[in-house]
Amino acid sequence: MNQKDARLGGILMPVGSLPSRYGVGSFGKEAYEFVDILAAMGAKIWQILPLNPLSFGNSPYQPYSSYAGDELYIDLDKLAEAGLLPKHRPAYRPEDKSKVDFQKVRAFKEPYLRRAYAAFCRRRKKDKAAFFEFCKQPWVYPYGVFIALKQRNGMRCWNEWPREEQDWSVDHKFDLTDLKDEIDYRMFLQYIFYTQWMELKAYANGKGLQIMGDMPFYVGLDSLDVWMGRDNFLLDEDGRPTFIAGVPPDYFSATGQRWGNPIYNWEKMESDGFTFWLERLGYNSKLYDIVRIDHFRAFDTYWKIPASCPTAIDGAWIEAPGYALFDKIYETMPDIQIVAEDLGDLRPEVLVLRDHYHLSGMYVAQFSLPKLVPEENNAAYTGTHDNDTARGWYEKQDANFRRRVARKLRPYGEAREAMSRKMVRFVLASKASVAIVPLFDVLNLGSESRLNTPGTVGSPNWEWRISSFKAVYDQVDWVKEAMQSSGR
Repeated sequence: MNQKDARLGGILMPVGSLPSRYGVGSFGKEAYEFVDILAAMGAKIWQILPLNPLSFGNSPYQPYSSYAGDELYIDLDKLAEAGLLPKHRPAYRPEDKSKVDFQKVRAFKEPYLRRAYAAFCRRRKKDKAAFFEFCKQPWVYPYGVFIALKQRNGMRCWNEWPREEQDWSVDHKFDLTDLKDEIDYRMFLQYIFYTQWMELKAYANGKGLQIMGDMPFYVGLDSLDVWMGRDNFLLDEDGRPTFIAGVPPDYFSATGQRWGNPIYNWEKMESDGFTFWLERLGYNSKLYDIVRIDHFRAFDTYWKIPASCPTAIDGAWIEAPGYALFDKIYETMPDIQIVAEDLGDLRPEVLVLRDHYHLSGMYVAQFSLPKLVPEENNAAYTGTHDNDTARGWYEKQDANFRRRVARKLRPYGEAREAMSRKMVRFVLASKASVAIVPLFDVLNLGSESRLNTPGTVGSPNWEWRISSFKAVYDQVDWVKEAMQSSGR
């Protein structure tokens, strides 16, 4: 992203972490209220995490599709407003309002979503014109088939299905007659998801906010992307990866991170003009105003791990055709706005690639204080979704390091003021063209509110949420002042 004439400030907050009556944030009235709060703070960006269907470990970075959205975020009240549900329904009452219980929330919402689908089916054909138009997109029907077949097979990965079902993506021979209603239901959910999201996005844009969406570099093995495009990945004849993705030992893990995603067949992708990437980025640029690409370094070199290795220690750095791909991207989509997540142990060529296309990289205060400060071409953060909260991070440092950080941040607040608030001001006041702070740092929350710990799977990752906006409203004035005084 190239912001020559503007200094923008924003807030990172996953949609699912918003309050609601149903145990998880959605595209309902609370999301619209949050947009109003951001506007009152003077924010110009709302950064979210991927909205794609959550799969293993409820991670948004292992989705079932790069195109589909998770029905978890569909707002039931909006379905009622559309006449698809009764106006009065019981709320979901979680035992712990500060956490998302994904399994229980899905179980609560599912009967209502099916009831809404049944009501939609009873409508006249002419009243479904927008739905039929939406379903013309090439991914929509195959996604319905994919999920219907997964359910038929106990949600197992597609490479464990009977061969004739696996091969539907290739030959379309398997008879889907008895799955038609389920396929249609899944397409209906995607239509509702898209409609509700685009309405929320339009509202945010109208309030002067851009949406920064997050797109994972890799896709999950158990995904529509791989099932429908097997030749884009390094797989054996049984559909299993021969090599998988990850990163070698680093700040987060002594044995590296073995993500398990299949490695791209870059030679094939380049031969067809990078169609996979152009279509994927093109669709994401409709959903979001700015696309943050996770793990940007893999466009330069990627860590290739033999699938037989139990950790990420054994692997090799392999060069990717980054220049050829980005030349094609900007030839096709000259106005796309991209932020490159360029964190970690990088070789200089990664930054050369980034700067060649005038992309904003990332600065994270937790990795850089007290020595380094953000540069103009950075998107600066106190921390990301993979970091501890600023308060939790600071409290875990030794006394000497805390003194050095406190000395660096002395100009950014009163002596007794929370260090996380000083870090927020430091990031906002920096030279960085874009400054983003997670809401949990605005709220000065501790490690109990950490969103994700890389290298670990399952609870409590991705579960954090707030139960109300009461504490958020208390932060509006000082955040607005910090935005304005920093020229954002």
